[in-house]
Amino acid sequence: MENKLLEMLTEIRPEFDFNESDDYVADGYLDSFDIVTLISMIEEELGVSIDGLDIVPENFKNLESITAMIQRSK
Repeated sequence: MENKLLEMLTEIRPEFDFNESDDYVADGYLDSFDIVTLISMIEEELGVSIDGLDIVPENFKNLESITAMIQRSK
C-alpha cells in the first residue's frame, strides 16, 4: 500500500521526494488542497471512505500515518 500512496503523492506534488521528509505538512510538501486531493484519490483507487474527523494534519505526516489512517477506515 505504501508504494501506491507514494505514487499518489508524487502525482500530486512531483517536485518533492516524499522519502526525504518525516512530516509532509510541516515541511510544506502537502497543503490543505493537496490533502483533499489525496483523500479523493485514496477513496477512489483504494475503495476506502475517510471519515471527516480523520482529516487532521497528524494523519498526513508521512506514509506510516497515512497508512494507519487508511487501515482504521477499512
